[in-house]
This record gives sequence, C-alpha cells and structure tokens, in this order.
Amino acid sequence: MNSESENSKKLQDFFSKEYQSLKIYINTRISDTANRDAEDIIQDVALKLFSGADRYAPIHNVAGFVYRSIKNKIIDVLRTSKSSSYIDNDERLIELAEVLQQTSEYYTSDAMISLLKTCIEQLKPAYRDIIIAVDFEGYSYKEISNETGIPEGTLMSRRHRAIGILYKKIELNINSYKY
Repeated sequence: MNSESENSKKLQDFFSKEYQSLKIYINTRISDTANRDAEDIIQDVALKLFSGADRYAPIHNVAGFVYRSIKNKIIDVLRTSKSSSYIDNDERLIELAEVLQQTSEYYTSDAMISLLKTCIEQLKPAYRDIIIAVDFEGYSYKEISNETGIPEGTLMSRRHRAIGILYKKIELNINSYKY
C-alpha cells in the first residue's frame, strides 16, 4: 500500500471515530461566541487534509496531525473574526447606551457612540462576543446556549459583567473629560 492511500485511510478512520471528540475540543476553544460552528471547522480541516493527503509523508501520529491542524484553523478563525462590523449599527449602540444609562451633558450622541464602540472592542472576547450576540445580532440566551453548550445562566452573568465593565469604562472617560 502506498503512502497516499495509507494517509487517506488513516485520516478517514480517525475522523469517523473521533468526530464527536473533535467537536467537543473545538467547542471548548471557541465556546464563547454564537457565530462559529465546530462542524464547519472540522469540515474545512478535513477537506484540506484529505485533498493534500497525497502530498504528506506517511502520517504516523494521526491524532497529533489532525489536532494541530484544527488548532491552527481555530487560530485563523479567531484572527479573522470581524466583531467590529456588528457594532457599526448606531441604533443598537444608542439602545446599549440607554441600557448603560449614560445620558451626559459632556457627550453628544456621536461621541457616545464612538466611545461605546471603542469600549466594546476593548472587552475580553467572551464579554465582547456576548454583547455582540445579544445586543447586536439579536440572539436569545437560549439560542446561544443551544449553539455553544454554555449554560444560559453563565451567558447572562457574562453579559451582566460586560455591561458593568462598559459602564465603568464610560464613566472613567466621562470623568476624565470633565477635568
């Protein structure tokens, strides 16, 4: 048997046996968002590996090879995430500013929108993603929970903490503007 068909067979056996484990692995790495799908990542990686199986030297550690490929794909997905495009919706930003109860004589609505965008982009990914998913994309906690496997209570807590952080950041900016 030549190395091409050996590699393909090894990959096929591995993906058929370990598919659920791969999904769990991916979900533990990117479970903090609603717009990424573990199955899509697995399919992308599998397609790339199968299409290039004949170019690789014989694969001895299939699990390591596949998991390293998946880890690299996850990094690519996280790097190319375009979270800022969701926060360009000024109506949603104004609604979020109202949630934060930030009506200040020191900021015009344009300045508040700009400040809020900046503050959202500075949040940790888990906090930024829950704000984007709930406040900009319109997902319910239940939908996010079903998609990611994260309990609804955890998602609510993350959003609550994210709102608190945003409130503090905005308050600091307003106070520094006064002086």
